[in-house]
Amino acid sequence: MLKSLPVNSVWVRQRDHLLQVRWLRGFFLPVVLLVGWECLSRLGIFPPNLLPAPSAVLATIGQLAASGELFAHIAVTLYRVAVGFLLGGAIATVLGALTGYSRLFSDLLDPLLQSLRNIPSLAWVPLFILWMGIGETSKVALIAVGVFFPVYLNLMSGVQNVDRKLVEVGKAYRLSDLQLIRRIFLPATLPAYIVGLRSGLGLGWMFVVAAEIMGSSQGLGFLLVDGQTTGRPTVILVSILLFAVFGKLTDSALATVGQRLLFWQDSYSSQTH
Repeated sequence: MLKSLPVNSVWVRQRDHLLQVRWLRGFFLPVVLLVGWECLSRLGIFPPNLLPAPSAVLATIGQLAASGELFAHIAVTLYRVAVGFLLGGAIATVLGALTGYSRLFSDLLDPLLQSLRNIPSLAWVPLFILWMGIGETSKVALIAVGVFFPVYLNLMSGVQNVDRKLVEVGKAYRLSDLQLIRRIFLPATLPAYIVGLRSGLGLGWMFVVAAEIMGSSQGLGFLLVDGQTTGRPTVILVSILLFAVFGKLTDSALATVGQRLLFWQDSYSSQTH
């Protein structure tokens, strides 16, 4: 055991170095696109009233940040996404585990949930306003709906697709239901569950735009609509850019947590390229 520690530490350093290299590589294409966009804007190919240059967008970000308005919009949107993600993810985890593990719950719940999954996000808006008003509750509920279905579907499928032979081996060793879940089902379904969480988080960022259209006076979605109604394309692009940045940051954080939890996997993605 003691002899394996240096090998493990070398592997961890190599993995961290690889992640840093891949992170830097991820910046290459966005930087090239931004530089090309700036050049074409300065040459007059992109009209400023339709597609302002990145420098103009950055200047608008600086103005909004200096006034304090930008941070208030960001904080409100982050709060809504966080609460909606936790709520929708928690409910999806419970129902996904139940329907995946129990055939009775699958027969009772899954047909209804699968039919609700196909309802467009905007179709929920008038109903949630009618039920909960235009306050925070309806906005968080809409985001939670967006988060729920990817998490539920991935977890349920992950549980149902656990190798039957593993379960039979566990039963042969007289493992209890709780031990089966902890030692067989949980490790086997964790990769699919993490993918579901990442997909749910991505939909949460999409649904927050629809949520903040519902009579909101703050948030990046409100800033997006405000830029449209006042004819300010730079404000629209600021909102889109911030959605992309914060969506990527939160997804990367969740992916990093998933990699830490799945350190035992000897998968293709863990190889150096």
